Amino acid sequence: MSQTTQAYRCNSPVAFLVFNRPDITRRVFLEIAKTKPRTLLIVADGPRPNRVDDQEQCEAVRKIFEGVDWDCEVLTNYSKENLGCAVRISSGIDWVFNNVEEAIFLEDDCLPHPSFFKFCDEMLKIYRDDERIMTITGDNFQFGRKRWEYSYYFSRYVHVWGWASWRRAWKYYDLHMSYWPMISSQGWLYDILGDDREADFWTDVFNRAHLGQSGTWDYQWVFACWLRSALSIVPNVNLISNIGFGKNATHTGGSSKAANMAIEEIGFPLAHPPIFIRDSRADSATARLFFHKSPLSHSRALIKRLVANVHHKKPNYPC
Repeated sequence: MSQTTQAYRCNSPVAFLVFNRPDITRRVFLEIAKTKPRTLLIVADGPRPNRVDDQEQCEAVRKIFEGVDWDCEVLTNYSKENLGCAVRISSGIDWVFNNVEEAIFLEDDCLPHPSFFKFCDEMLKIYRDDERIMTITGDNFQFGRKRWEYSYYFSRYVHVWGWASWRRAWKYYDLHMSYWPMISSQGWLYDILGDDREADFWTDVFNRAHLGQSGTWDYQWVFACWLRSALSIVPNVNLISNIGFGKNATHTGGSSKAANMAIEEIGFPLAHPPIFIRDSRADSATARLFFHKSPLSHSRALIKRLVANVHHKKPNYPC
């Protein structure tokens, strides 16, 4: 039996972000319970006023946490009203970091492999004071591709289906993305990414997030990390399965290659990379899968930029 498969108690605080899906919430909670974190922080949104079943479902979710039967400090941050994904999760994470210096985060539909907790524990400790790293993820979207045999690699991408971070990194988060107009008007996003099709994709995403139209919180976290030229740590195997795709999901209602992905154990002791270089090949594969404009959309965006240049304007990338 490996070190990972033996009973392991999580040292880091675990924050659980929940809403109104008791069945999948219970599945994820049972995985958290196996690792018996010493501190558990629960962030819950309130029922929507136009959904008669929300009150009952939200209450059922909160009742699950009466099942904490191990020695654990349980802190709760329950909203009486519905704040929506963007405000509820971002304000909930603010609350988490007002209480602890570092934490592991899971949403109600992010099912972790047991080794995810130990992996995050070690990464949080090793990179605690390393400003080059702002986040750790349990997600791996390489589908078996590996450039090396070390336990993890460094990436520009910020995946949040099971992640961990520190207060020192989250302090840069800005839900309203105040710096986006400057970054957009000066074309900095194209300098950051070096790929026009991807820059067009993120320009649209960041425009919507800045205007409060995306309804989510995580694009703003990506933006905060990129403004610091920070990297994330990605395990070389996938440690998280998103089990929430379906008609009742808020942002994952369709089908996706990333839905219900297989999870596997990461081996210990971890093999740490001897060099600190972003894996651009892995990032390119991720971008091609998730973050590229279609050729037609890219062509339209290119035409808009050319028209702006003809009229001697500063670059004003497409909304």
